[in-house]
Amino acid sequence: MAYFQSKPDSRRHFLHIPGPSNVPDRVLRAMDNPTMDHRGPDFGAMGKQLLAKVRKVFQTEGPVVIYPASGTGAWEAALVNTLSPGDRVLMCETGWFAHLWNEMAERLSIQADFIKTDWRRGADVEQIAERLAADKGHAIKAVCVVHNETSTGCTSRIDEVRKAIDDAGHPALLLVDTISSLGSMDYRHDEWGVDVTVSGSQKGLMLPPGLSFNAISAKAIKASETAKLTRSFWDWKPMLAANATGYFPYTPATNMLYALDTALDMLLEEGLQNVFARHDQVAEATRRCVRHWGFETQCQDPRHFSSVLTAVRLPEGHSANALRATILEKFNMSLGNGLGQLNDKVFRIGHLGDISELQLVGALAGVEMGLRAAGIPHKAGGVQVAMEYLGGNA
Repeated sequence: MAYFQSKPDSRRHFLHIPGPSNVPDRVLRAMDNPTMDHRGPDFGAMGKQLLAKVRKVFQTEGPVVIYPASGTGAWEAALVNTLSPGDRVLMCETGWFAHLWNEMAERLSIQADFIKTDWRRGADVEQIAERLAADKGHAIKAVCVVHNETSTGCTSRIDEVRKAIDDAGHPALLLVDTISSLGSMDYRHDEWGVDVTVSGSQKGLMLPPGLSFNAISAKAIKASETAKLTRSFWDWKPMLAANATGYFPYTPATNMLYALDTALDMLLEEGLQNVFARHDQVAEATRRCVRHWGFETQCQDPRHFSSVLTAVRLPEGHSANALRATILEKFNMSLGNGLGQLNDKVFRIGHLGDISELQLVGALAGVEMGLRAAGIPHKAGGVQVAMEYLGGNA
């Protein structure tokens, strides 16, 4: 069975969820190469080259550890390598994924101070600053922030979080989740003073799910030397030792690393700033379209707008899940569902990774046709508004 669909459909499937994102043909072809000996000299040469390239996307000079895992694994690696049982961390509930990271911390016997928000903006920097200023004994060992909250379409200002930590004179580590933003939005591990950056393969890096990452600062490595949480598979020490020669301490996901190598080439060939500008452009076109339809975006603060996805709120009395089902049935396009408290209230349009202006116009046309088919009141012509912006006529 080459590809499963719930019903036969010969049309091309339009995948516009906020990840996993579409995998370019060039990346798929790279995965299709024969598996090499992961202990042989060719692999060591490839590994050293790959580990050097991946640092460029994180914008770091430090090490990046790659695990055969989902982004959730990278979350756990970040926590268990830097913290001890009973340690306190400060987290901000920007949405569903921040909530899940908090749950993981509690399962690992970490005490999480969780700053609540309305899920309509990024991290509350003022509250983070207040909590850190009040922590005179420096009991808080880490501040954990989701850069781009995939459930809401809100992006946190990591540079401002860093400034809040510095202004408080606080020694807490800064741990940041970039699972949905890396490779799509500007992110600067070194410049923003991040200690551990967490990420995954299936979004801006344009790969299938299966690889996860920790970019690590010298301060985080120092913390790992005294951290007491149990770790084995996630331990940085053997990974860093093996990576120095291009190898891994256990069998790596060889063909996924081929794919990563090619995806990194694609990002670097286009130029990271050009990649970010492309995402900014399609995101703004999407928001203009949504506003024309007469709907709100879930994110209310323009400074926190995401360039990776747009979460769209439907008016009271209309089901976002029913709309998504109509669009899938009639036009063979998948959109993201609302998560947690946003279930059935929002739908999410993914515009990340291998995305172009024409792909976006097709996706927005599918939504507009779906709104009409579902009988949801809206102002027609949103796609035209997006096209005018993308064509430079706005």
